[in-house]
Amino acid sequence: MTAFKTIKGVPVKTVAGGQPNAYPSPFEGELFYDSDGAGAFKFVGAAAAGSWASGGALNTARSSSAGAGTQTASLVAGGSPSTVNSEEYNGSSWSEGNNLNSARSVLAGLGTQTAGLAFGGAQAPRALSEEYDGTSWSEGNDLNQEGESRVGAGTQTAGIAAGGTPPVSNASEEYNGTSWTSVTNYPLSIAGMAAFGTQTASIFANGTPPRTSVANAYDGTNWTEIAETNTAREQASGSGSSTLGIIFGGAEPAVSAKTEQWNGTSWTEVADLATARRSSASGSSSPGTLALCAGGNVPAVSGVTEEWTQVNAIKTIDLS
Repeated sequence: MTAFKTIKGVPVKTVAGGQPNAYPSPFEGELFYDSDGAGAFKFVGAAAAGSWASGGALNTARSSSAGAGTQTASLVAGGSPSTVNSEEYNGSSWSEGNNLNSARSVLAGLGTQTAGLAFGGAQAPRALSEEYDGTSWSEGNDLNQEGESRVGAGTQTAGIAAGGTPPVSNASEEYNGTSWTSVTNYPLSIAGMAAFGTQTASIFANGTPPRTSVANAYDGTNWTEIAETNTAREQASGSGSSTLGIIFGGAEPAVSAKTEQWNGTSWTEVADLATARRSSASGSSSPGTLALCAGGNVPAVSGVTEEWTQVNAIKTIDLS
């Protein structure tokens, strides 16, 4: 420790239990002393490869549902077969929540477990949107463009939605917590995209028809084409931010297990889902390092849940 202080000008930091290593860790590249147990010098290394692990299964198997929230506080509502059912996830298991006011499938969702939004769908009224406050659902103002297979990102008070069918549309709308406002159209007429991010910094990728690898970024005003994904697909799901996110699953046309990670510049194929599927639910605003994939078609309707985790590697320094 004396030598380290002489070289670096500061002593080695002592931390009981270790540094947080959720990627990207602000402690990457740091040496520290973990005082727990026998004690050990440790180093926060670069990001380890992300992986999927099994989570608790949904109580009601479904696909094409609205998803919101994070890996440890998620929300799923509606879905196919058409249902009013909603469930909450606590990081281990799903529990029944209060129902939507209107049963529907092929709807979209955004926001958090305590401030969620579900909108659109295959059943009339197809322009309907509902807000969730962590306990119950209440009807909000309708979309300007009705339809199913739309997708959204952001929060209950600052959301963005795009695409949808029928007919296949390029309509984009922003939600301010009260009403929907039409904004700059998406560059393609498309349905079944994956999306993640915020109203002012989001990524929308893939979709159909035809099945595509095209991706675009939204900055709150305009759409800009970015690098294409490695695999053309539809009905994939997404989580993360405009600088670190993932898309997973979908149809190629066969159901896919592929996961791709966006780093703000390009897409890279990473670890596959254990169960290939399309039309799963996810929290589009979840961190791209702690994502959730729930339900979907495998091809039958499923309740299987998987959790994506990526962390910085913690290495123990051997001083023997």
